[in-house]
Amino acid sequence: MQALYFDDFEPGQQFHSKGVTITESQILDFALLYDPQPFHLDKRAAEEGPFNGLIASGFQTLALAFRIFYQANVINACSMGSPGFDELRWVRPVRPGDTLKVTATVREMRPSKSKPDRGTLLMDYEVMNQLDEVVMTFTAIHILARKAA
Repeated sequence: MQALYFDDFEPGQQFHSKGVTITESQILDFALLYDPQPFHLDKRAAEEGPFNGLIASGFQTLALAFRIFYQANVINACSMGSPGFDELRWVRPVRPGDTLKVTATVREMRPSKSKPDRGTLLMDYEVMNQLDEVVMTFTAIHILARKAA
């Protein structure tokens, strides 16, 4: 994909990532380090818990979704960071063996009034599993560089 900058985007434009499969060992490793709740970390306890089995941490799902979107090379040339996310929702559990993919849709664009070399882009993300079920949604606030004049 050709390098994109703030001015190359338009509201309604969509981008799609490739899929990535999450493994049981990845779920366990992440849980051990960052989210040691029983339904992320202990297979037996997870089977008796509210999700009837082991599930990935929502934080892991968010990080994985950003990684596969970044690998789609949409904002790589222009990203200047982000002040955060809005409207983050974990809609459905992510289980070992699920293959996740991302669809990102440009919601809104605002050129910076004080810094003409950049703009703010709001992008709505949907993360789906292999059955095209939505597992997570969020809105990212991207600060993107503009093309040099």
